[in-house]
Amino acid sequence: MRTLGGWIALTPELPVKLLFGRHVWDCAQHADLWGRRLPELRSPAQQGEPPSEGFARLVERIDRLQARHESIERVVAVYRVLKPHLIAAYESHLAGANPVYEPPTRRILVRCVDEERRHVAAGAVILDRLPESARARAEQWERHLLEELTHVEGLAAGGTRAARHDREPDPAGDLVALDSVFDPGVVDGELAETLDAHRRAFVNGDFDALAAQISPAARAGVLDLYRAAAPGLEASVAACARVGAYRFVKLALRGAHGLSILQLEWRLGADGWQIVGGALVRSEPAA
Repeated sequence: MRTLGGWIALTPELPVKLLFGRHVWDCAQHADLWGRRLPELRSPAQQGEPPSEGFARLVERIDRLQARHESIERVVAVYRVLKPHLIAAYESHLAGANPVYEPPTRRILVRCVDEERRHVAAGAVILDRLPESARARAEQWERHLLEELTHVEGLAAGGTRAARHDREPDPAGDLVALDSVFDPGVVDGELAETLDAHRRAFVNGDFDALAAQISPAARAGVLDLYRAAAPGLEASVAACARVGAYRFVKLALRGAHGLSILQLEWRLGADGWQIVGGALVRSEPAA
């Protein structure tokens, strides 16, 4: 829950950001259920210990995946490694929980297993949409984490993988804006041409050309963002997402003052694609 919550603001790809947001709420519900159940079992509710130092180091290493370009590693770590291991641990505990005097615990476990399996299925859909160029990177990272997990001491019996079930979960409700892509080069054809002209205008310092691509209502605010980043040395598309008639584009601007990431909201109108909103989502000073 804490890891996903910390990653939401750091993740540029909209479907992944929204996936984290939806699942962190489920995880918070699970934590609340266990927080209320543990005192009933005469155990401390808000006190936890890792099974070993090795497992703590592994989780800490995953938690440090905070760079803008590490979205793939974040999804793999949670949805291909940590959550399947958590499901396996839940299933092992459920198999040993006495149905006569532990029905509340069993009900919580069944709910958590069902929802975690749905999470994993949703993560698989996201990863299946990776471009071929990124698949090897994802698979290599998964193998590395799984190998490290198998050597961690103190884990409960049941392995690192959840059991297969006859009925696969439906993750449709967890997935939003799947037209967003990991590959920032995949942009609608006409919008791609507009973005290319927009990037050149920033690098060339042509604020009149920039203003012409911004709707009057948003023009002053967006131009202020560009002026703060000028003079421009480079402008590149960091991410793109489709939500209905809108396209959300994250533009990485490198200038004399450092790096700025703008999120621009584009919409197709009678005069072509125009920016109807924008915000600064990240700023780093020059080294």
